[in-house]
Amino acid sequence: MEAEGISAPSSLSAKFEGSFAYLTVRDRLPTILTKVIDTLHRNKDNFFKEYGEEGTQAEKRAISFLSKLRNELQTDKPVLALIDNAEDTQTWNEYMQRQQDLMEDGKPVSWFKSPWLYVECYMYRKIQEALYMNPPMDKFDVFKEGKTQSYLESQQAIKSLCTYLQELITNMENMTEIQLRDSFLKLLQVSLWGNKCDLSISAGQDNSQKSSPFDSLPDLQRFILVDDSNMVWSTLVAAQGSGSSGMKHARVDIVLDNAGFELVTDLVFADFLVSAGLAKHIRFHGKSIPWFVSDVTKQDFEWTIMQTMAANHKWMSASGVQWKHFIKDGTWSYHDHSFWTLPHEFCDMAVDAADLYSTLQGSDLIFFKGDLNYRKLTGDRKWEHTVPFDQALRGFQPAPLCSLRTLKADVQVGLQPGQAEKLSSQDPDWMTNGKYAVVQFSSPHREQ
Repeated sequence: MEAEGISAPSSLSAKFEGSFAYLTVRDRLPTILTKVIDTLHRNKDNFFKEYGEEGTQAEKRAISFLSKLRNELQTDKPVLALIDNAEDTQTWNEYMQRQQDLMEDGKPVSWFKSPWLYVECYMYRKIQEALYMNPPMDKFDVFKEGKTQSYLESQQAIKSLCTYLQELITNMENMTEIQLRDSFLKLLQVSLWGNKCDLSISAGQDNSQKSSPFDSLPDLQRFILVDDSNMVWSTLVAAQGSGSSGMKHARVDIVLDNAGFELVTDLVFADFLVSAGLAKHIRFHGKSIPWFVSDVTKQDFEWTIMQTMAANHKWMSASGVQWKHFIKDGTWSYHDHSFWTLPHEFCDMAVDAADLYSTLQGSDLIFFKGDLNYRKLTGDRKWEHTVPFDQALRGFQPAPLCSLRTLKADVQVGLQPGQAEKLSSQDPDWMTNGKYAVVQFSSPHREQ
């Protein structure tokens, strides 16, 4: 769907053989389905214990459904309509028709011929269909184990982070604006690199004290390809602008990505924004169903806060208690609109999820975490690398927004001329190896 008549390049797709999209659909997606099948299989005793024979039969049917799905994917079969009568089923099937209308020569929509963004989202929605169609397993989160492990394996880094946060809050009164800005930039970068892949900058490889997320920040600076942090800071400071009623109540929205260590970096960042008076309200946006292996659901969000509260570490539990309090008094709130688990590009939001778009328009600043959000912001298309970020958004500008993303897919805009070519010669996999990052900002063009 064209937004505001801005023409756009073609979608990334597995039809481009050898591309990252092709390798993902060929290798990575079947592997994820295999892991899901394995998880269900490993839990069959639990399903029996909890639900008896009904649980065993549901598990068998779900596994058979997913094995068939894996086979259809690997043999490039047509994508099938959903039949589970969930609240989003019709929207998915209408979107499939939209994709069908875009196919060349009237070929059916299929795994290797349609846009990568669409078929990858579709796979996760089909995993959900396997569960929806097989109660009593319809509430089971097939990715929960991995998300839990990511949090538990990152304890050392989480302790460092919470200790830093509590020390900051204790000294907040005496901080100059420059010190406040420095702390803001530091925590923004921790949240940025928290997206790298939870465990790589935390305690995954090295459980010793030096696994503090702060130690690596200076070394990582040169891997930030676009850094609009100063504009983000200016936007927050401007949102404090005192009108006739004194302080404006700035609202910040954070569209979350991964559970585990990354979510903790987001909570710490959000706590800082409130404690420093840079935001009055924080709205977190997560997923309404398990999604893309490690994405945050409401259950993950609440579990993380409870675990942090219960930690046997003074500053961790103090942070958790504070976060619980923010939720209770409405300073923080969690939202999970179904649009976040649809395959749509964000430039479709104003039409296809007008309620969410108008909610976001009430924000002073929106952070979009991670790679999938970046792909949806830019439509996951073959943009030239020098195309401005604003242009790639194709009219999606509900409020000032900032993408905090480490690169794990081959779409990247807003670079300087020659920058991409230089990167390609130094590191051919720069767009997909998670080594590079961007802090990209866009603000609606206000009429003067």
